[in-house]
Amino acid sequence: MSEAPNTQELSRMIEVIAKTLVDFPDQVSVSEVAGENTTKIELRVAKSDIGKIIGKEGKTANAIRTILMGAATKIKRRTILEIVE
Repeated sequence: MSEAPNTQELSRMIEVIAKTLVDFPDQVSVSEVAGENTTKIELRVAKSDIGKIIGKEGKTANAIRTILMGAATKIKRRTILEIVE
């Protein structure tokens, strides 16, 4: 049986997804800000790639957040994705 993911693995997952979507994968950076009950994952990409991460009407960003929330339920921790310009 596999172990539940930790927040570092969730950050790595977000990084892999983002690098797949953008034109400048070398400029993707992911950092974590851990709180008492919540972990905020900050995603930074090249300015020209912001639109690719957000998507039309925010659909791509919402899909990434849905995946993140699903994975975060395994570790019973609230996790928020923030896309930083």
